[in-house]
Amino acid sequence: MYNLILFGPPGSGKGTQAAFLVEQHGFLHISTGDMFREELSRNTPLGQQARNYMDRGHLVPDEVTIAMLRKRVVENPDVPGIIFDGFPRTDPQAAALNDLMEEKCAGIDALILLDVDVDTIVKRILGRAATSGRADDAKEEVIRTRYSNFINYTAPVYDYYDKLGLAHKVNGAQTMQEVANDIAAIVRPAEQD
Repeated sequence: MYNLILFGPPGSGKGTQAAFLVEQHGFLHISTGDMFREELSRNTPLGQQARNYMDRGHLVPDEVTIAMLRKRVVENPDVPGIIFDGFPRTDPQAAALNDLMEEKCAGIDALILLDVDVDTIVKRILGRAATSGRADDAKEEVIRTRYSNFINYTAPVYDYYDKLGLAHKVNGAQTMQEVANDIAAIVRPAEQD
């Protein structure tokens, strides 16, 4: 099993690149953003709780995120690998992910950061808002807060995996195909035992 953390600020292209990896390798793509939006669309109690944080561009509390993530992993025991998109974002989440992977007798094989500057992110997300219908995509101040939160809260997570020799940076401002090529040079599940 090959397990990958696809890391980057909102709008950096994680979803697009994850789709390429799913098509190429058959990985399970777990996007915390998609999980939250599903809960929001069904107006579940969890969705209502998450909405209070997401509408302001803040992170949803760890215990909520981790419970939803655990459920998705347990429901898919036979996949060849998992792409964790948007998780972990904090040290406690990284520790929880490590615990979950240990339960499955697995680990994280790579963390790939899609590195994109804030102005490019704002432009991309405002453009996406025109077609996505996502309220959290339509306000520049919320986008900048989300970017700032990513930078402020997630740097230690990148550093943690970097010290393990598992972290990689890819220029996320390149074309989609150039980014995909750079990621393909890193992700090599066939080489795993």
